[in-house]
Amino acid sequence: MKNVEVSKIIDATPASDGAGVKLKRSIGVDPNYFDPFLMLDEFGSENKEDYIGGFPPHPHRGIETVTYMLDGEFEHEDSTGAKGKMSAGDVQWMKTGGGIIHSEMPSMSEGKLHGFQLWINMPAKLKMSKPEYIYIDSKKMKIHKDENKRIKIIAGKFDNTEGPVVGHNIEPIYFDIELKKNKDFNFTLPLTHNSFVYLVEGEIKIGGKNHDKVNESTLILLTKGEKLKVKAITKSKFLLISGKPIGEPIARGGPFVMNTKEEILKALDDYQNGNFVKK
Repeated sequence: MKNVEVSKIIDATPASDGAGVKLKRSIGVDPNYFDPFLMLDEFGSENKEDYIGGFPPHPHRGIETVTYMLDGEFEHEDSTGAKGKMSAGDVQWMKTGGGIIHSEMPSMSEGKLHGFQLWINMPAKLKMSKPEYIYIDSKKMKIHKDENKRIKIIAGKFDNTEGPVVGHNIEPIYFDIELKKNKDFNFTLPLTHNSFVYLVEGEIKIGGKNHDKVNESTLILLTKGEKLKVKAITKSKFLLISGKPIGEPIARGGPFVMNTKEEILKALDDYQNGNFVKK
């Protein structure tokens, strides 16, 4: 088995999105695209001024957005008529397909808000499909727990525990891992996949080769391989995310990601002319 090592360590970049929500962005800046992953944002603050504006109604086409809440609450509403509230531990996996307009607004006026949003590319054959959702209630989250670690399984399988996101074209793995000090996390990754670790807190060592020390809010791109070993230098929390590359050209236009510039211009035209939403 080929060992997985650290390819690149990237500090998340401070940014702002929506109505002034402060966040830290890694994928979408450096690297701009880590096929099939288009963007990774960490949002989090105990200062309401950093998040109270939320994300008012905005469109998407051609991508999937995966929102994972660690603390706080968001209310979601969209052009399909769907409404809901996300609480700590919940996941909303949204396939925007041919077009959706949605909003994500904090349903709290104080306290800590913390979470992640991941953008996943969709292959050309699915980009204009009907929007759909997978809601994962924290109370129904699949969890593997032993004396060394606790793993929330959003997608993929660890030992005999499998997450609710199955039959997906990129064969995703999405784990939230809490690892005790001086303990190891070992996992076999598909050799085909692009994979990364995002360190939320603590200090970890990945693979058998030396690498620079990593701090919280750090993206760690991994080499392709099968045998992943993560050691917790201190008590640590990190995300492991992996997916099969799509291998198609991409064209970006704000909240739209298609294959060509012409398709981006069509998305803009559809939105401006009221022909955007695909119910």
